[in-house]
Amino acid sequence: MSNELKGSDLTRAMLARGDKQIWCAVDDDSDEQAMMDHCGNDFTACIVSFKNGCFYCSGGSEWSFAVPIKIVAVTQHEAKL
Repeated sequence: MSNELKGSDLTRAMLARGDKQIWCAVDDDSDEQAMMDHCGNDFTACIVSFKNGCFYCSGGSEWSFAVPIKIVAVTQHEAKL
């Protein structure tokens, strides 16, 4: 069995380490649901804290699950322009 942190466990560990803002896919049901594309209605948030069993984003909303993601800019080549 792997001891590698992932999903919401990784986000909690990053916050405990002192990270201040972590972009995450968020959901209230599960890590798996957070990572699914719900017909283009997916949710991302900048997570800033974890307290009382909930993740909190910079906008003040609370979430049960928060999976760290990478956000990178699209290049002109990728946009085919």
